[in-house]
Amino acid sequence: MVSKDQAIGGVICLVCVIVGILYTLGLFYWGYALDTAYWHIETWLIALPVFIAFIAILAIGAWIGWTMATTPPPKPIEEITSEMETEQKTTVEEKPAAEEKPTADEKPPEPPKMEEEKKPDRKRRT
Repeated sequence: MVSKDQAIGGVICLVCVIVGILYTLGLFYWGYALDTAYWHIETWLIALPVFIAFIAILAIGAWIGWTMATTPPPKPIEEITSEMETEQKTTVEEKPAAEEKPTADEKPPEPPKMEEEKKPDRKRRT
């Protein structure tokens, strides 16, 4: 079954593709077929960048619609919270072992001694 978001995404994608096809046909074909448009170079200088920008925007819209249409719907919040509650009930939380603290009579353990690294002797230039 298709969710509401997937249906809206499919409609967005379909509308963008149809508008892109109709715009392309109207700009390049129907004007010549009806012989009503005689295009000068000035018209092409305006129409071509507008055409490319419009098709790019429609392609982005179609991509968003396609993504919405093909992405599965998320789980409802109630289902997620019930899963979390059952996981908390089934898992046993282990508490970390308490660190041993020395009493007042005992001395705290000494940290391990680090051996000093010997640096090689440098020869002086004379």
